[in-house]
Amino acid sequence: MDPVSSVKEFIRIQVPDWDDEIMATARFKAFSGQRSDWEPKYLFWKDLILKIARHLDLFIIRPSQVKEEWFNRGGLTPLCLDHVLCLMYNEGDIVRNVDLVDPSSGRLSQLFRKVRNLMVRSPVTPEIVMLEDHLFLTPLLKDKTARIIKCLSESHWTSSCIITMSKFQGMCGGPSEAAPLLSYLYGLGKAQYFSISKEVIEGVKISLSSESVPCHLKRYEMSRKSALASLNSGNKKVALRHAREMKLASESRERCTSLLNRVEEVLHVIANAESTQKVTEAIRIGAQAMKQNKISVEEVELCLEELEESNDAQKQVEKALESNPISGIEDEDIEEELEKLELELESENLQISKVEVGNTAGEMDTLESSDSLTDALSNLKLHNGSASESVGQKSPIPTRTKNSKHPMLEAA
Repeated sequence: MDPVSSVKEFIRIQVPDWDDEIMATARFKAFSGQRSDWEPKYLFWKDLILKIARHLDLFIIRPSQVKEEWFNRGGLTPLCLDHVLCLMYNEGDIVRNVDLVDPSSGRLSQLFRKVRNLMVRSPVTPEIVMLEDHLFLTPLLKDKTARIIKCLSESHWTSSCIITMSKFQGMCGGPSEAAPLLSYLYGLGKAQYFSISKEVIEGVKISLSSESVPCHLKRYEMSRKSALASLNSGNKKVALRHAREMKLASESRERCTSLLNRVEEVLHVIANAESTQKVTEAIRIGAQAMKQNKISVEEVELCLEELEESNDAQKQVEKALESNPISGIEDEDIEEELEKLELELESENLQISKVEVGNTAGEMDTLESSDSLTDALSNLKLHNGSASESVGQKSPIPTRTKNSKHPMLEAA
């Protein structure tokens, strides 16, 4: 049976009155009025979408497919479906691709993306949701990740495990399904992506705690309880058998834990070897470049110091971005501050203009006084030294001192 027909049959089973024209007309209408008026209809469509997705074992849906294929009744589609999907997104039942974090990207890249999303966040409308290629259903993402962790817990007995990316993708159903699942686990703090080299190996470390008890621990506890029960009943032979199983489970756990630790050590050794090789190659290339360009060691050290200062500045920026929440600054607030600055600048320019005008007038008065003094001195006819001394003593003009700042005297 084709998937669309399977969905149609499933809908008829879940909604017995699906083909009733009166009920269908009421359900397919657009939302209007208060929320209390259309909320039952919203819950109907939301539950039906989640049930169909679980039936098809899907956590990725396409809005166009949901509207045009799942709920198409003879060419009629629900007019309220875009609002249903938008409300599901606003309530956290749906996430978009832009909301997912790529665990393989660097921490700084993730931080800048988060800051950008906070600063340019715009309200999500029904039209925007319907234009998405894919939407991810959060409840089904949660169910799928729980099944993956349970499957891993059955074959691991530690609080976490490391698997290759190819194995994780196989468990998820493919690369397109693995990406949102890994992002969801990463957001919960239960998964961490690592790679030694993209050409060598990529892997995922997944936390298995608080989900289920590992099978080896279950076997150990069951054997222990059975051994105690056999001892209490006086059946020593059966108790010895359960004690032997308990011992084997304990030894198996210790051996496998040791093996896992050894695997992690090998991975670290490989990573260190890769880093050492890259550093050695970089040193060789750097030495060759220094010889070719005749660069001294002092110049290299200066460049390294500048690079270190840049790294420190970058770390301070990262620390500031992480520690300080981004306050919501509105454009109106910025415009008000800009207007205040413009007013202050105009006031300062006006004061400067007044001072310049005053200085110009003072200079003109000084020039006029200087000319008058010159004319007066030129008219004096001094015949001897005593006359000169008398003139010097009776002159109303004070003697210019070293620290005198009188503009007229300085001009004379």
